[in-house]
Amino acid sequence: VLKVLSHIDSILRSPRAPPLIYRRSKGPVQNYIKENGQECGFEHLPLTIEMWADQLMALKDLHRSLRKLSLELVPCHTADPQDNRESIRVEDLQFIVDAILEEIENKEKNSQTPSLPTLFAIVSHFQKLFDVNSLNGVYPRMNEVYTKLGEMTNAMRNLHELLELDSSAPPTVVVDTVGKLCDIINENMTEQVQQLLGTQDIHSIINKLEEHECFFPPFQALIQDLLCLLEISNLDDILPTVQNLK
Repeated sequence: VLKVLSHIDSILRSPRAPPLIYRRSKGPVQNYIKENGQECGFEHLPLTIEMWADQLMALKDLHRSLRKLSLELVPCHTADPQDNRESIRVEDLQFIVDAILEEIENKEKNSQTPSLPTLFAIVSHFQKLFDVNSLNGVYPRMNEVYTKLGEMTNAMRNLHELLELDSSAPPTVVVDTVGKLCDIINENMTEQVQQLLGTQDIHSIINKLEEHECFFPPFQALIQDLLCLLEISNLDDILPTVQNLK
C-alpha cells in the first residue's frame, strides 16, 4: 500500500499534474505515511477522481456532438470508424474543431465567387441586351461594345471641350447645345441668302428663283450653240473668237 501511495504521490507532485489535486493534510487522522516518513494528503483524491470520471463521460458526449456538427458543416467527411471507441482524447476533439474551422474558412473564400446559375443568368442577360443569338457571339459582341463605348466616350469628351461644357454635363445637355448652334447657323444662312438675293421676304426669294429657272435653260442652250458653232470649249474664248470674226 505504501508503495502504491508513494507512486500516487509522485504522480500528484509531477509538474504535469493539476495543482488543485494535491493538498497538504491538516489533521493527523487523514494523513498517510510514506516510506520516507513525509506527509502527503489524499483525503480529497476520491472527489477529484469522481470529477475526472464525470469529465471523461462529458468528453464522450462532447465528441458525439462535435461529430454531428461536423457532418452538418462538412458533409463530404465520412464518420470515423473509431467514433464508438471507449477512450476519447482531447486531440480527437481538436482535430474535429480544426476541420470545421477549415471548412468555414473555405466557404467564406468561395462565397466571393459567383455560382454557375448566377454566371449563366449574367450571360443570358447580356445576350438579350445586345441581341446575341449564341454563346460564340458573346465575346465578339463584348469587344464591339467596348470599342463603340470608347469611341462614344472620346466623342463626348471632345464635344464637351468644343462646346466649353463641364465634363459632368449629361448627354442631353450636349445635344441641346448642338441643337441651339444649328439653329443659329440656319438663321445666319437665311440672312446671307436674303442679302445675296437682295430681298427680305420669302415670296421675293421664290419669285427670283422662278425667274432664274425661266432664264437659265435658254441661256445655257445659247452658250452651248455658240461653243459648237465657234468650235471652242471654254466660255472665256467666246468673246475673243467673235472679235476675230469681225
